[in-house]
Amino acid sequence: MLAKISSFGLQGIKGYKVELEIDVNAGLPGIEIVGLPDASIKESKERVRSAVKNSGYMFPTKKITVNFAPADIKKEGSMYDLPVALGILYATEQIKAKNIFDYIIVGELALDGKLRRVKGLLPILISALGGGYKKVIIPSANASEASYLSDVEVYAFDELRDVVEFLEGSKMSLPIQKRNLDLEYHSKYKEDLKYVKGQYVAKRALEIAVAGNHNLIMIGPPGAGKTMLARCIPTIMPDMTVPEALETTKIHSVAGILSESDGIVYNRPFRSPHHTISAVALTGGGSSVKPGEMSLAHNGVLFLDELLEYPRNVLENLRQPLEDGVITIARAIRSVEYPANFMLVSSMNPCPCGYYGSKTHECTCTPVQISKYLSKLSGPLMDRIDLHISVSNVTYDDLASKSLSEPSSCVRERVNNARQIQLKRFEGSGIFSNSKMSGEMLKKYCVLDTESEKIIKDAFSKLNLSARAYTRILKVARTIADLAGEENISVNHVREALQYRSLDRENIR
Repeated sequence: MLAKISSFGLQGIKGYKVELEIDVNAGLPGIEIVGLPDASIKESKERVRSAVKNSGYMFPTKKITVNFAPADIKKEGSMYDLPVALGILYATEQIKAKNIFDYIIVGELALDGKLRRVKGLLPILISALGGGYKKVIIPSANASEASYLSDVEVYAFDELRDVVEFLEGSKMSLPIQKRNLDLEYHSKYKEDLKYVKGQYVAKRALEIAVAGNHNLIMIGPPGAGKTMLARCIPTIMPDMTVPEALETTKIHSVAGILSESDGIVYNRPFRSPHHTISAVALTGGGSSVKPGEMSLAHNGVLFLDELLEYPRNVLENLRQPLEDGVITIARAIRSVEYPANFMLVSSMNPCPCGYYGSKTHECTCTPVQISKYLSKLSGPLMDRIDLHISVSNVTYDDLASKSLSEPSSCVRERVNNARQIQLKRFEGSGIFSNSKMSGEMLKKYCVLDTESEKIIKDAFSKLNLSARAYTRILKVARTIADLAGEENISVNHVREALQYRSLDRENIR
């Protein structure tokens, strides 16, 4: 007898329907799986066999053929265990319920018949809903992740037997209860700018960077507070919108790092990979083409501490995603696109010993060593970083002060006001921040007066700026004007924007 069970697969963060055809006929006992399955699917035959037997059902001693359609797309993951088991039970008439064909079914089976959590459920549910499917059966461990979607009936179960009894009508089960997505309530952080002593210029630069979603690099000696400043950035970023939260959650769900209790990403991601990270781990890929750190930082911050300790070939992979906001991973059998719209924040020492230009420590590096060290940062990558700021050591008086600095909540309020101006400015264009302005938008929204043009012209010549660096300065000046609540860019805004190009002033290219 033939059974057809509906399930879903994943390509990146987009789901597609997979129809499982299970045929049980006379022949040598065994299971043959076709339709471009990966190793985890081929291994499912033993999980399904044990789960069916240990749930009190008969596993047929016949030839079983399982086809995954469409057969020209590679299938991977353990999410097909449950639909395969149900298909075998239906084909052997151990389940007689016709309503089994009304459901999209996903779930991994343990050997005792219990259901285990699967990766990528949220993008599967969103794709299923977009395809017109309204009923889904999932493991209970994925219930939190599925509870934020309306207009779809999601039934969650603990064991294979529970699913069978539900389909046959001998056990009643209600769809999981939906939850409201209150992002503002859950936005809590341990860090706060009020605990950062001194560093007034750096904190101002952080505010500008977040307000316009600009990339930022901090240059300074060890112990100056660069890492602490970077970890405070999420505390002044605007709360995530519902579409941002859902898109970020889809990526984390596919990667398998989503919190089981929360079921969604409330706070903007802050990813800080070690400098020994490989290019594949940063960009994504591997045999299963999973998202990398750049995609996991989507709608948040990618912090690269000690930037020049990263291999140059790894850093160069940042260039295209910083421009496009997406990363495409192409392999022989398929191509997958992941979102990668992140704010790049990095820190670096000015030389190998870290004390070049320091007022408190003597640098022990030779000019050749310093030049070789700084050459790891290429000109094209540096051009994509909007703000370069120097961070000096904090004075004793600042450290000993009992008073607190301005809290992150006050800075966030100004950032939100600036972001609202940008949202209104770019309404309907698909752009949400100054950093993403196109050339046409630059001409429209970054008009300079005569004096401002003269200042930028002089800087362009003296600092040997590239065309990309020129546009970055205009975008930063536009953000500074937005923070000030001014419609036009003035001379002071341009001058301040130029002050945040310290690497250009040092002619480090």
